[in-house]
Amino acid sequence: MQTFIRLIGLAVLVLAALVPISAPAAFAADVPVVKQVTIRTPRDIGYFVGDLIKADITLIVDGDASIDPASLPSPGSVAYWLDIRSVDVKQDTAGGDRRYVLTIIYQNFYDALDVRQQEIPTIPLLFHRGDETASFQVPAWTIGVSPLREVAPPVKSDPKDYLRPDRRAAIIDLSPWIWSLIAALAAAFLCLALVAYNRAWWPFLRRPARTFSQAAHRLRRLRGREDEIAAYLEALEILHRGIDRADDRSVLADDLDLFLQRHAAYRALKDGLGDFFGASRLAFFANDPERARREFSFDRIETLTRKLAVAERAGP
Repeated sequence: MQTFIRLIGLAVLVLAALVPISAPAAFAADVPVVKQVTIRTPRDIGYFVGDLIKADITLIVDGDASIDPASLPSPGSVAYWLDIRSVDVKQDTAGGDRRYVLTIIYQNFYDALDVRQQEIPTIPLLFHRGDETASFQVPAWTIGVSPLREVAPPVKSDPKDYLRPDRRAAIIDLSPWIWSLIAALAAAFLCLALVAYNRAWWPFLRRPARTFSQAAHRLRRLRGREDEIAAYLEALEILHRGIDRADDRSVLADDLDLFLQRHAAYRALKDGLGDFFGASRLAFFANDPERARREFSFDRIETLTRKLAVAERAGP
């Protein structure tokens, strides 16, 4: 039995030696995958316990190479004193090369007793180009941590050495927003013009086909006058002139049936028009505007005029 087991083990070893072991090919040694690395932070010193550290790592890589997303650092603990809060990757082209910008937010948990330098660990990355694979280490870099008390940076001979150059402001393309705003304003203006045309507002107020809309507009301006009798009489005249312009002739009470025959759109308002002509006769011919107001008030004149304006817009 033991001899049989030994024979099986020997056969397995022979087969394993015969099967080729595949491994990812590496980039050519004379072609660097990463051509340039730049690490930028808002500042290098003055970090306290709990502070967030933003690092923008710019990698200029060969144009045919692409970063392996699985090799990117993930949020979590990096060291006993350092965590990664978030990782963001952006890429674009720079000439014939490809540019990656890794924005990593660290959080410092080192409770310093004095001012010292702490090293941010290296970041291992993988790059692919076809079937080839290459690794790259983003170099470690340091930050200055401080205790929770006033500290001074190291003494430098030139005060300008304490200063860091300002970052170039990002250029925001506003053209899509400007064109969207122009389109929205044009659409709003067009809608307003259509409503003004339909309602006979200015500058379409004096359009001949909207005589009752014009009359309704003038009646609204009469409200609030101190002399109510004069306002009432003027309201009767306004509606009379509107009816006359709609028929292109003077229309009296006896002409009402002929007016409605010529303008079918107003036939549903026959009773209201009859009451209006009756009140007009009392006010102007019987010289009794008070009785006319009781039988056909200013509000009824205005309501009748608005209904005529609606029928006028609807057409025959």
